[in-house]
Amino acid sequence: MARAVVDKLGYNADQVRFTTVAFNDALKPGPKDFDFDVNQFTVSGDRRENVDFSSPYYAVAQSVIASRGSKAAEAKNLADLAGYRLGAQTGSTSLAAITDTIVPTTAPREFATTDDAKAALAAGEIDALVVDIPTGFHITENELPGSVIVGQFPRPNAVTEFFGFVLEKNSPLTACVSAAVDALYADGTLERLATEWITDSADAPVLE
Repeated sequence: MARAVVDKLGYNADQVRFTTVAFNDALKPGPKDFDFDVNQFTVSGDRRENVDFSSPYYAVAQSVIASRGSKAAEAKNLADLAGYRLGAQTGSTSLAAITDTIVPTTAPREFATTDDAKAALAAGEIDALVVDIPTGFHITENELPGSVIVGQFPRPNAVTEFFGFVLEKNSPLTACVSAAVDALYADGTLERLATEWITDSADAPVLE
């Protein structure tokens, strides 16, 4: 996706430099040491107070991951999960989905990174982990072989939550990056990339 945007902006590969920035650091107010960040950021009003977002490039739902064979893996709806130890990354929309939608009986565990949250699930420190569904499929298929997708949040989330690129507040590049994303949507590139790189959310049951 990042390379597609860069190409659309007219830059060559040798003109691009990639850097690593912590998820929460990218969302803090103030100057950035990057032009735009491609980490899977959900566009939200609160975040717009500190940073700019490009046009959205992917509609996303939240998903629940649990260890295969566990009680949490048997959940059929969100209410079934309320009594379990749940976790998500600090500052993420996944964490907000736990507190606002599942409304657990105990406060969810917060983790600095998704890697920390995955480790906690593997160690049995939490019963289930909430992440966006592309990340959920990647974790269960490639990183935690003993884990499964319990299901995804109800369908409204898939159309009200979107990924967008993050830029410094009032960045002169925001309009350019948004125009590139819009062009990639119009010519079908976004749909092609999603089909190629992101597992279809239809593969996960909906937790009503």
